[in-house]
Amino acid sequence: MMEKKVIFSIPDYKYLQEEILLLGDFEGGEIEVKIFPDGERYQRILTPVNGRDVVLIGGTISDSDTLEIYDLAYALIKYGARSIRIIFPYFGYSTMERAVKTGEVVTAKSRAVMFSSLPRTSLGNHFIFFDLHSEGIPHYFEGQALISHVYCKPIVVKAARELADDGFVMACTDAGRAKWVESLANEMGVNAAFVFKRRISGEETEVTSISADVAGKDVVIYDDMVRTGGSLINAAKAYKAAGAKKIYTITTHGLFNNDALNRIQSSGVIEKVVSTDTHPNSIALKSDFLQVKSIAALIVAQL
Repeated sequence: MMEKKVIFSIPDYKYLQEEILLLGDFEGGEIEVKIFPDGERYQRILTPVNGRDVVLIGGTISDSDTLEIYDLAYALIKYGARSIRIIFPYFGYSTMERAVKTGEVVTAKSRAVMFSSLPRTSLGNHFIFFDLHSEGIPHYFEGQALISHVYCKPIVVKAARELADDGFVMACTDAGRAKWVESLANEMGVNAAFVFKRRISGEETEVTSISADVAGKDVVIYDDMVRTGGSLINAAKAYKAAGAKKIYTITTHGLFNNDALNRIQSSGVIEKVVSTDTHPNSIALKSDFLQVKSIAALIVAQL
C-alpha cells in the first residue's frame, strides 16, 4: 500500500499546509527551525522522507524565504525523497524577468537556474506555479525540471460573479493584461475593458481613454498582482469618471506593500478587494474590505 504524500511548508506558508491537510489524505511534515545568534538559520526535518513522495510549499516573498525553500528541498532530496513537488503559490522576481539596461541582473532567471540545480529525485523534480506575472519564467528552468503553471481562473470567475450585478464589465488596469482579462470576460459572457495610459514621468502615468462603455455598470478590475496599488487606483478613478456604478477588484497575488490596502480603501472608488491567499500579506490584512480566497483546492488537484 502506497504511503501518504508528506506535506511540508516553510513557516510563512504554514496556513496553506494546514488547509491542504484538511482537504486530502496527506501526512503533515514537521520541521524544526531556529535562528542562531549570528542570524544563521537552523533547520531539521523531523518527519522521515526516505522513499516517500514529498510536497514542499513556499513562496519567494523574500530572498531569505527563497533560500529557505532551496535548503529544505535540497535536504529532502538528500534524505531520500522518491519525488518532490515544490509549490510556489507566489513566485516573485518578475520585475526583473529581463534586462532592459546593459548590466542588469535578470533575477528571475538566476533564481530559476538555482532551483534547477537541485539534485534530481528518482521520479523527477516538479515545480508548480500560480498565475505567474511573466509567462516566460518557466522557460528559465533548466535540465529535466517538470513545470506546471496553474491559472486561478475558477477562483476569479466565481468571485466576480459573487461581487457584481449581472451585466458587469470585466476590466484591467492597462492594455498589458487585456488578453488575460478578455479570456476571463469570455468565460463569463461579459464585456471586457481596459484603459490606455500615457507615461508622464518615470513614476507617473495618465489615463487617456477607456476601451469600452462602462456607464451604469458594475466594473470588476482584475490584476494578477497588486503591490503599491497606484495603477489600480488610477484605473478605478478612470472607470468611475466614465460612469461606472460600483467598482470591485480581484487579484491573485495580494502583496499590498507600503500601506497599499489603506490607500486603495481611502481612494473611495473601490467597494471591495478579493485576493487569493498566495501571499501571506493577504492573510495578515484580511478584513471586511479585503476578502481572501484559498488556493488549497487548486494545489490538491496538482498532487
